[in-house]
Amino acid sequence: MTRKKEAKQPEPGGSADPSLKIQALRVEIEEHNYRYHVLDDPAISDSRYDGLVRYLEKLEAEYPELVTSNSPTQRVGAAPLDRFESVAHEVPMLSLNNAFSADEVGEFDRRCREGTGRESLAYVAEPKIDGLAISLLYEQGELVRAATRGDGRTGEDVTLNVRSISSIPLQLRSHRVPPSLEVRGEVFMPIVGFERLNEQQKARDEKLYVNPRNAAAGSLRQLDSNVCAQRPLSFFCYAVGVWQGTPSPSSQMQMLSALREFGFPVNPLAREVKGLKACLDYYEDVMASRASLRYEIDGVVYKVSSFEDQQVLGSVSRAPRWAMAHKFPAAEETTVVKAIEIQVGRTGALTPVARLDPVFVGGVTVSNATLHNAEEIERLDVRKGDTVVIRRAGDVIPEVVSVVLDKRPSGTRRFKFPKVCPVCGSGVTSDEGGVIQRCEGGLICSAQLKESIKHFSSRLAMDIEGLGAKLVEQLVDSGQVKTPADLFAVSAGEFAGLERMGAKSAQNLISALEKSRETTLPRFLFALGIPQVGEATAQTLAQHFGTLEALQEASLTSLEAVADVGPVVAEEIRRFFDQSHNQQVIRSLREHGVRWPEVRAGAQPIGGFSGKTVVITGTLPNLSRDEARQWLITRGAKVAGSVSSRTHFLVAGVDPGSKYDKAVQLGIRILEEHEMQAVADQPPD
Repeated sequence: MTRKKEAKQPEPGGSADPSLKIQALRVEIEEHNYRYHVLDDPAISDSRYDGLVRYLEKLEAEYPELVTSNSPTQRVGAAPLDRFESVAHEVPMLSLNNAFSADEVGEFDRRCREGTGRESLAYVAEPKIDGLAISLLYEQGELVRAATRGDGRTGEDVTLNVRSISSIPLQLRSHRVPPSLEVRGEVFMPIVGFERLNEQQKARDEKLYVNPRNAAAGSLRQLDSNVCAQRPLSFFCYAVGVWQGTPSPSSQMQMLSALREFGFPVNPLAREVKGLKACLDYYEDVMASRASLRYEIDGVVYKVSSFEDQQVLGSVSRAPRWAMAHKFPAAEETTVVKAIEIQVGRTGALTPVARLDPVFVGGVTVSNATLHNAEEIERLDVRKGDTVVIRRAGDVIPEVVSVVLDKRPSGTRRFKFPKVCPVCGSGVTSDEGGVIQRCEGGLICSAQLKESIKHFSSRLAMDIEGLGAKLVEQLVDSGQVKTPADLFAVSAGEFAGLERMGAKSAQNLISALEKSRETTLPRFLFALGIPQVGEATAQTLAQHFGTLEALQEASLTSLEAVADVGPVVAEEIRRFFDQSHNQQVIRSLREHGVRWPEVRAGAQPIGGFSGKTVVITGTLPNLSRDEARQWLITRGAKVAGSVSSRTHFLVAGVDPGSKYDKAVQLGIRILEEHEMQAVADQPPD
């Protein structure tokens, strides 16, 4: 959008009084901002607008005592920050549940109608902008604070950066503005601005941004607001968190109209629709016009319009029951398979991976896609040289959907799964179903050894800080490390001799290894990499047997008597401890001083999580996903990766995704992080 052209105008402000002239200029500039950003109806050209701003800057330089914080000239200029301060949201910024089909939207409409007792409901529908949620606090009509959404309860103070976004008003324009008003909306980067920014980044030989959302996020988190001011950011508002001091609107549509009157840009495609069919028609209309929009969207949002009905429906955990995001279908693109390679994992599983001509799909550049296993390759009949359809929805791993057979080159051959390990040449066996193929080489296979040592040193296992994947690969390739125990025999000088290592880094790694010698029995069992033994099972085994020796000597019968250990897991545990090289690794680790405090055999955690299956989703405010998992495991929970009918609790953070939706459908109890301790303190069922 560009401002209109017009004949040359006389210099504004006819008064000789500088304060009146400056005030008149500010009013005129803000009026043009309003027409440009809110009404989408500019009255002057860009050059004329820039001339007004320059003239105001000149006058304020002459009369600095007349400069005010809400002047259009004061959007930027502050010194760079050292860091962003935390901001607690007075009203939590909730996330939305997602729907991916018309049936799911229909279910949402049914729940809303039943919850309110109405035969039909009015919804406000609007595009779902692919940007960053922001909170804007106004006191007496003046912007005093801007904060990111963060975890929904606490965000970061980005006021200086937000002040530089010209579509966000510094001073509201209506006499009806409440004394205290907190507005929510989305900061985004228009597509044209994103492309121009990347051209500039490329010319300066600086990092290119993957998509407009990443560019907007990177811009808004600049510690120097002058840098942010150079980025083409824009804004649409869509909600109010706090409205105090005057009567508030009674519906979502009335609220949007009021915000527009106050000077906020509201998405022009937002409209009120009645009933399910109108929602779905709106979705189809917006999806059809998606390519012509000046900004990126990834779906539409439906909100029950009546605030009274919203109150009745309420919220579940971090999402309102009265709103739903209807996401567009997964992004798909075609590309060519350059090769099919086999990767060997820690347990010897052979996984085929398609190496692709890079293609931009779903917001990222994709050059690899997993083919899962031999059965999947056979089903797809994917071959080197094939043109394939790649799908990526949200943040999920790219997958090969299908082969475009009419583009298949002549002479291609079916992929044959190897009969021997491509890394070490050992034989390959299949599991009972014939789906998973495994290398029989164990730790003589360098690929398995590398993955085993990466697992052994990982944070949830021995937690050897500084031992990254590249170092592990060098240590194995050089022959310095043939088992995890060998790590403790490498000297500081030998570490320092590795690529990208120096004396200080080497000494830090020696210190980390020394620290890791003090561990716990559950961590040690998990670090050993026993097939089928994850963190929760390792915790259960340690509590049941008390000592490593008792576990090593346990029979299949006694293993199967342990909670959550069935015949398959028991077989894997017994097989692991029966192998002489595993016994030697354990002896060597203990000789190198790896130790742990005693565990009282049979001591089981007592509390509400004991024996319960828990799934974690989203970003928690205080704990990382790993920390939350460990916290739950030590309280007797079994932490699973997916929601099913056997799940007892879902711990949900920000952006919980499809796991949250499934938990709601199954009626599973949903907890926020602060509710976890209360459940742990309850007696077990």
